[in-house]
Order: sequence, then structure tokens, then C-alpha cells
Amino acid sequence: MSNVVMHNVVSVDGFIADGKDDVGPLFEWYFNGDVALDENIGIKVSQVSAAYVKPVWARIGSMVIGRHLFDMTNGWEAKPPTGDHVVVVSHRPKPEGWHPEASYHFVADVAQAVAKARELAGDRDVAVAAGEVGGQALALGLVDEVAMDVVPVVFGSGKRYFGTVDTQHLLEDPHVVVQGDRVLHLRYRVRR
Repeated sequence: MSNVVMHNVVSVDGFIADGKDDVGPLFEWYFNGDVALDENIGIKVSQVSAAYVKPVWARIGSMVIGRHLFDMTNGWEAKPPTGDHVVVVSHRPKPEGWHPEASYHFVADVAQAVAKARELAGDRDVAVAAGEVGGQALALGLVDEVAMDVVPVVFGSGKRYFGTVDTQHLLEDPHVVVQGDRVLHLRYRVRR
């Protein structure tokens, strides 16, 4: 059965972007190494980060994202950064004529999105984008793990990793702690 992992790159003070959706230096570690993660977009990370990220990305079968991220990236032009399928949480349908061949599915709520993503992923993992959608999935008890790529920068304000979650959720001690170059990779299981 698939594992549902909430994931994103995050500042040390818990932000995935500033208030204008600018990620600033959060993604710089994707370009500071010599090991290619994705030849098509030039991502090159340190050997340590590559050894962690490559198998994580290979394990992902589908992603769950919000409509805002879809609109900002134009759905990565129908080529998800990882996995084979994308489920978009949105009350609006897929844009008319947008890449009809792409395995992108638009559903109205987070619970439906995670269920659809699990179905599509099979025995592979489901990656849920952190932020509002990820926070909602966590609050609904649908997240098995929280994965963070923590970058040494303080934003002070912006888009929160957990969105607007307003209740306490306990995580286990981190079961993965990998220090890369300008990034710390962490994974926590959600306490049940």
C-alpha cells in the first residue's frame, strides 16, 4: 500500500515561500552540486543529497497539489517533477484544451484527492505538497510522513509549510536525518 508523504523545501522558520510566492534561496541547493537529478532542467545537487533524493523521487507514483501551485507552474507543462500522475485539488476543472494526454486529475477536496492519488500510485508513494493542501491532509489524518528539506534561511513571514493548521499534531522522532550542502533532509512519521 502506498505511503502518503507531505513534502516541501522549507526555511528554518517554517515557510515554503514569501508572501508573494517567491521561494528566494530555498531552491539554491538544487543547483549547488555536481550530481544530476534531472538533466532536462539542470538540477545538480551534492552527492549526499543525490543519494537521498533519487530513491525518494523514484518511489513517488503520484502527487497531490493545490490549484494555486498548478496555476503558478502551469502544471509543469504536463511533466510532473516526480511521479506519473498529478491530482489537483480545485473547484475548477482542468483548463479547456490543456494537455489532454496528461495524467492530471482535478477533484474538489483533499480527501478525494488523496484517495485518487493512492489509487493511481498503486504500491508507490503519494507526495502531497506542503502548504494549505498538505496542512488539510495532515489535519484529516491522511498523512503518514512529513518530509522537509530545511534550508538555512529565515523568511520571517510568508506561506507556511503546514498552511493554516490550527491544531496540534505529534510526529515521531526523525527517522531520516541527512545533511546535504546548504540543506538538511528530514523525515518524520506522523504519530497515530
